[in-house]
Amino acid sequence: MQLCKVCSEQTPKYKCPTCKIRYCSLSCYKLHKDSCLPVEKPPPNSTKRTVSTDTWSNEDFLDEDDITDAVPVEKLCLLGHSKELKDLLCNPHLRELLRTIDSANSKEQAMNAAMQEPLFVEFSNQCLKIVEQEDA
Repeated sequence: MQLCKVCSEQTPKYKCPTCKIRYCSLSCYKLHKDSCLPVEKPPPNSTKRTVSTDTWSNEDFLDEDDITDAVPVEKLCLLGHSKELKDLLCNPHLRELLRTIDSANSKEQAMNAAMQEPLFVEFSNQCLKIVEQEDA
């Protein structure tokens, strides 16, 4: 279970729009905002995002409390090369489901709801098939 990164007492309900840490209340946000540093963004002229597995790790993407079943970054990179996933992502309904999950306050509830959709289950299974390959 996650705790507020400011007070370390309550379950966080919010995420700082600048640095993405999780906090539980307005008072914690007010304490945090004075020391908040923005997350680095890619340069504005970069048109293609590339991930070098030499410079990134799961810890760069997730807080330590978020890592339970971490997938190595090099395996995650395989997702971007999958024709099957690209074909599935052409479906606007799937893209909307993914946006809904991404913006949900309760990711767990959003995932449970999405798993009732056969299209999302197909997408999830394809992702798992790719990252669980032994030869990757």
